[in-house]
Amino acid sequence: MAGPAQNNGAALLEVGSLVDGTYKILNKIGQGGMSVVWLAMNERANKQWAIKEVRKDGVDNYEIVRQSLVAEVEYLKRLNHPNLPSIIDIIESYDSLLIVMDYIEGVSLAQILRERGAQPQEQVVSWGKQLTAVLGYLHSRTPPIIYRDLKPANIMLEPDGSVKIIDFGTAREFKEGRVDDTVSLGTEGYAAPEQYGSHQTDARTDVYNLGATMYHLVTGHNPSEPPYVMHPIRQWDPSLSSGLEAIIVKCTRRDPADRYQSMAELLFDLERYKQLDYAYIKGQSRKWVSFLAAAVATVVFTVASLGLATAEGITRQNSYDAFVTRAEQDYGSSLDAALDNYIQATKLDPSRGEAYESLITLIGRDGVMDDEESVDLRTLLGDTTGRGTNRELLASENPVASGEVEYGAGILYYFIYNGYGDKNAAANYLENAAASATLLPSQQEISRLLAQISRNYDRIINGSGGGMGSLIPNEDFTVNDYWQSLLDMSEGDLQALTGNSRIVIEVYRDVVYQIAQHSDVFIKGGISLAQITTLLDNAERGLDSVSPSDGEDRALVEETLENLDIARQRARTTAENSNYSGNPSTGGSGGGT
Repeated sequence: MAGPAQNNGAALLEVGSLVDGTYKILNKIGQGGMSVVWLAMNERANKQWAIKEVRKDGVDNYEIVRQSLVAEVEYLKRLNHPNLPSIIDIIESYDSLLIVMDYIEGVSLAQILRERGAQPQEQVVSWGKQLTAVLGYLHSRTPPIIYRDLKPANIMLEPDGSVKIIDFGTAREFKEGRVDDTVSLGTEGYAAPEQYGSHQTDARTDVYNLGATMYHLVTGHNPSEPPYVMHPIRQWDPSLSSGLEAIIVKCTRRDPADRYQSMAELLFDLERYKQLDYAYIKGQSRKWVSFLAAAVATVVFTVASLGLATAEGITRQNSYDAFVTRAEQDYGSSLDAALDNYIQATKLDPSRGEAYESLITLIGRDGVMDDEESVDLRTLLGDTTGRGTNRELLASENPVASGEVEYGAGILYYFIYNGYGDKNAAANYLENAAASATLLPSQQEISRLLAQISRNYDRIINGSGGGMGSLIPNEDFTVNDYWQSLLDMSEGDLQALTGNSRIVIEVYRDVVYQIAQHSDVFIKGGISLAQITTLLDNAERGLDSVSPSDGEDRALVEETLENLDIARQRARTTAENSNYSGNPSTGGSGGGT
């Protein structure tokens, strides 16, 4: 009986073959569209390895594939992460390419899907967090490495529950200034739109791929099969988390600017996905109902100050009040009828505040402001008289009522619009309220702080463009401005300034959130780890000084303190992994604390 064959690259590998005089083929352990993976033993080292075999006659565009695989080896040789395999050797011949790598004991997530179907969401989130860590590591290299082909088949689950990414054949280095990719690669269904040549792929491409992968894992529905559509996950299983659904939807937006801008940002939401559930958010929003009621009703509007002494004036007043009363009665059953009555009242006198105040109070009473209610409020503040917008007329003719209405509307949009709040929509109202000379000092300070947070989101979170540019979208707003805004927002005794513990908690929550999400922006922009740490320490002291008004306040403080630890760790990791020139982890030239 003949002994094991010496492989010279001319014959297909088979059980018993000896590769490069070192690796004995034991059995075939996998096969894909362009390669076969073998289990091999280095008998001298008594260690098992995996060998990927790619044959020239087995794939189209072999030269492109060969170059990609060689690039894969070069990538992995200089990487060191527990969720990545190690490459040991590459053996190339005229008609095949062999790559020797770590043998990963376990099964692919694709096999788990085939055998067990959709996976529990807690498990999927756990895998997702591990994957954000390794992809974030790749993106932090200089230059960044974009993986581009994340899918269940390329993720191995080990016996200890950890996952490893395999197959770097489509990975590429991010090239600054390039408009699009030279070669479009990826797997249909998982691939982001820009992978088809419209734009250069970047870190947000991997965000899309990961979102599609989590979608497949948690629903069992393969996005790479016709009709290549990802429905909201709760369409398949209503018991799934609406928070996780929102995360996956955001990951897989067509426009990269609408997705998470980094793995750190995605990880932050994955770590708290249950807190994003509609039920949770609505419950949190209801905590604001008493605050909202007080916020929009502190000024008593009276007709006496208007000097309406004539019979015509008294009749007009009564009609106005009648319309407002009917609107309040109609509000629970017919929003259209209520709005019509409010509009009739403002046509009589747009400078009176009761109609606007009444609508704001009714919207806020259940702790959620929906799209229809938002349209109603904007309609009422718009042009219902033909003399300019009611909002403008109120500001010019009744500054007291105007300040209160701007404040109430800003609070509604900031905290409870669609359950989440909309900081962009809130910003202009809050800025107007902060500039009002008629509000209480505490209301002005609340407005100033919340407007500052809202503008941070407007300038940073929702900037246009891609990558780093999407976070600092214009030359007029720099990283140092961004940092200084957080310092300004959190300085002083916030409890004494605002008189409201919930606002204090909200401010510190945002400071922590911004640092956790964008520590890479700060570090890259010259803000040192020491400065970041000092600000987080200040936030922790501020939270410790808060006197929560109830158990719900205490829960928010505890949640923020947990996220503060995440922010500290993320900042340290970013600083340690940073290769940015002139920015040691304890140095930097950004604004001081």
